[in-house]
Amino acid sequence: MQQSIQEHQRQAARIEMLVQEVAAFSDPHARAVAEELIQTLLDMYGEGLARLLEITAATDTSGLALIDTYASDELLNALFVLHGLHPLDIESRFLQALDQVRSSLKLQGNTLEFVRMEDGIAYLRLQGGCHSCGTPANLQLAIEETLYKAVPDLQGLEVEGVSDQPLRSTMPMTFVPPRRRKASIAE
Repeated sequence: MQQSIQEHQRQAARIEMLVQEVAAFSDPHARAVAEELIQTLLDMYGEGLARLLEITAATDTSGLALIDTYASDELLNALFVLHGLHPLDIESRFLQALDQVRSSLKLQGNTLEFVRMEDGIAYLRLQGGCHSCGTPANLQLAIEETLYKAVPDLQGLEVEGVSDQPLRSTMPMTFVPPRRRKASIAE
């Protein structure tokens, strides 16, 4: 994981060259968008580094416990997922998020069973008959939003047991590798 000083210098020189190319764009709109993208990325990573320092300074823990503390921070969690550095695998993170969804569904008279995780796709089974929890499409959307927010690198979500037509919702774009499949609900 550690790179040599020469590799870091090469990367820094490449970044500088690309920034200069962006500054030379003849299209002012394209230049402004690219510059804003660069600045936003720098801001996000700068905030992530600041949070690492703040958390480190405020805790007496070290080692794996400290890494787990970092991973509980929403921004650091997203950065860890983006770079494949999260201390928990996708299934473990998914099961943690699923526990949150289950508790709210249980209050509505529903249960959500984990069936399996395969190739980054989670398979669930919804049981129950809550008539006060809205349409099946709204129930599906609530499940999807919660789970994709907690596990943005999830490749897909299939929930068996909603009797309505599958909802093909557009999930909010997240700054993680794209999902191979859209979420769908099997009848």
